Formats: sequence, structure tokens, C-alpha cells
Amino acid sequence: MTEILMPRLSDTMEEGVISSWQKQPGDEVAVGDVIVDIETDKAVMEYEAYEAGVLEKILVGEGETAAIGAPIAVIAPAGGARPEPAPAAEARPAAEPEAVAEPEPAVEAASEPAPVATAAPPQTGGRPAASRPPSSPLARRLARDHGIDLNALSGSGPGGRIVRADIEAAVRAAGPAAPAPAAAAQAPAAPAAPAVQARADDPDVEAVPLNRFRKVAARRLTESKREAPHFYLNREVDAEALLAFRATLNEALAPAKVSVNDLVVKAVATALREHPAVNVSYTEENLLFHKRVHVGVAVAVEDGLVVPVVRDADRMSVSQIGRETRELAAKARDGKLSAREMSGGTFSVSNLGMFGVDSFSAVINPPEAAILAVGAVRDEPVVRDGQVVPGKRMTVTLSVDHRATDGATAAKFLARLAELLQNPLLIVA
Repeated sequence: MTEILMPRLSDTMEEGVISSWQKQPGDEVAVGDVIVDIETDKAVMEYEAYEAGVLEKILVGEGETAAIGAPIAVIAPAGGARPEPAPAAEARPAAEPEAVAEPEPAVEAASEPAPVATAAPPQTGGRPAASRPPSSPLARRLARDHGIDLNALSGSGPGGRIVRADIEAAVRAAGPAAPAPAAAAQAPAAPAAPAVQARADDPDVEAVPLNRFRKVAARRLTESKREAPHFYLNREVDAEALLAFRATLNEALAPAKVSVNDLVVKAVATALREHPAVNVSYTEENLLFHKRVHVGVAVAVEDGLVVPVVRDADRMSVSQIGRETRELAAKARDGKLSAREMSGGTFSVSNLGMFGVDSFSAVINPPEAAILAVGAVRDEPVVRDGQVVPGKRMTVTLSVDHRATDGATAAKFLARLAELLQNPLLIVA
């Protein structure tokens, strides 16, 4: 028999939540079959079988958490007697969901899952096999969060697949949520709530529990601000030539499109290749100089923020970066990013210009040493040849981990980046 272990599906993942089991005890499993949907700190991802056999036992039920390397199910060799589902009432102690100690943050040197020395996870009996309508991982998670029965819905996706829009429509049709949670919060016998929940019974406040993405993001960003001494460099860029170059490219590449952010990513990658002292990661023992340039691009999703990675961005054309970025963003919004597509970044770009934000400072995404925040291109009066004329300006802000690099090094990188953005032909030279 083979144990299925909780895999490491992202470089920041420390534990995973079982979103839904796609196979039930007794089901045959072929190589490549999706066995389970796992919710990580970044997305809900499908886990495929690497061995054929029969799913003998489910060890971690839906909605439960397991540490990386902990067994979550057992597969028996094919050809034997089909096993019966495990009884629900096995004598195993129930785990307390919040009892797992938070490990100290560290730079992950590899994405291979490593066995973790933990107590045996709780054993839950497999649910009786039942027909499940086809649905996306994101739709299944939203249905679970909102208490929606998938069997009661008709999917609007290809082949009747239930997608996010179907869940959202069901939530709207269901109307306001039942008041049971609020009533429970008001019960006099309930233990004293933390200060942040003290106003949960206020009729003018709606208390919404934090989802896993928000919890992990809050912890990771707090760790980054607490442990990495940030410093910030601002630079105003003349964006006139950049916009003109983009218009020329889009006319030549039609119907394909290149965005300002695609040009920024290419310029960043080029500048990183020329300034390797910024393309680094800090550890307690070493400063890791990355030989390849992998640029993470922040993407806003329904549950928060994910950062898919454009690998070897310095070797790609602007149009290739545009296609790659759009594909990754679409996967991120559908919750279909793979572990490789979310890990291994050496530098990140966060752009809020499309929301009209003039400038901002971003929090470094560890183990990277820097992140670039990009603001909107705005119309401003500028002085040229002694005359005040209309101009285009864009503010970029570089956040840097002072443990990994110093101000002069970062300033030289930012100066080169500004030069590339103001002379975009250099980007493709």
C-alpha cells in the first residue's frame, strides 16, 4: 500500500486544507487522475495520482488541515479485492484544528515535499461514494464556504460544469445568511471573545470570518515587515516614449496586445540581469545570488492576492511576457495555478496603476529581496527646453530588504530601470 502525503504546492506553504475529495474509498485510481483538491495559502489546486491502484482509505476529511508530508490517504495496489470504506467510528482522537505550531519562517531551498515529524493526523471515515456534479475547484470551495449543495445546481460551464458564477448566483438567490452565527456569538454562555471580535454583536457591523488566504497573507506580510528591514526608493519616470512605443507594438502585433505592465516586467528583468546584486535572497548564513531571473507579477483574485511567476523573463520578448502574464492571471482567478507557476520568484512587480493609484510602497515577498510598486501614468505639466508643456509621468517605488542589499546598489538598479523605461527601444535591443 502507498500513502498519499500532503504535498508542498507552493514555496510558502506550510500546511494544506482538503477542499474536496474527487475519489472515494473503493474507487479505482489511474495515473493522472485528480484525487483531491487542496487549498493552500495561495490557491485551490488539483492533486493528481502518480500511481495506479484503488483508494483504500481517506485519512484527512474535507475541510481539515494537514501539515506538509503528513499522510492524507492510502492507495492499495490494483487487482486486489476492492476495499470497503473505512468505518466512521474508528477510535482515533480528534485533532484540534488550531493546535499546529507555527514554524519559524525560512527560505525554502526546494519544492519537494519533505516528511514532517508530527503526530498522526486524525482518521476520518470515507464518505459514502456519491455522484458529484462536475465543478471547478474554486466553485467547490465557494460552495463549501457558503453552504451551497452542488447537487442542487445546474452548471453553466462546458459540459454542465459548475463554475464560480453559478455559486454566486445561488448565494444571491439564497438571500441574507441565516442569523445562527450571530445568535451563537450573543449567547451568554459563550467564552469571552478577543478584542477584535468585541463588536460582532453590533447591528451596524457584519463580522466575516477570515478565509485561509487572508490569514496566511496577514501572517506572511507581518513576518516580512517585522523581519526584513525595508527601505524605499522613489523615482518619477517620463512615460511619454513608453506609451508611444506600446502603441507602435500593438499596431504591429494586432490583434495581440502589450500592456504597460508587460513593458515594465521586461524592463525589470533586463535591469536585474545587469544588476545581479538585486536579484538575491537573504538567509541567516548566506546571500543567495540567483543565476536566473524569475519575475513575480501580483494578481488580485477574489480571496486576496497571488503572485504567479514569469520564469526567465529576461530571455523572453515583450509579446511573450504579455501572453504568459495573461495566461497566469486567468489561471490565478480560476484557482488553477500549479505549484511551479507560483514558486521560485526572484523579484516581484505590483502594479496598481490601472486602479488610478499614483504611487504606493509594496511589502517585500520573501524570500525575495525587493519588489517594485508601479503607479498610474498621469498627465502633468513638465518643463522642456525652458517651456512648460504637457507630459506623461509614472512613479515607481522600489522596496528593498536592507539585509540583502544597500541603498547605493538599489539606487543604481532603479536608475537603470528608469533609463530603460524612458528609452524603451533599449528593452528590446
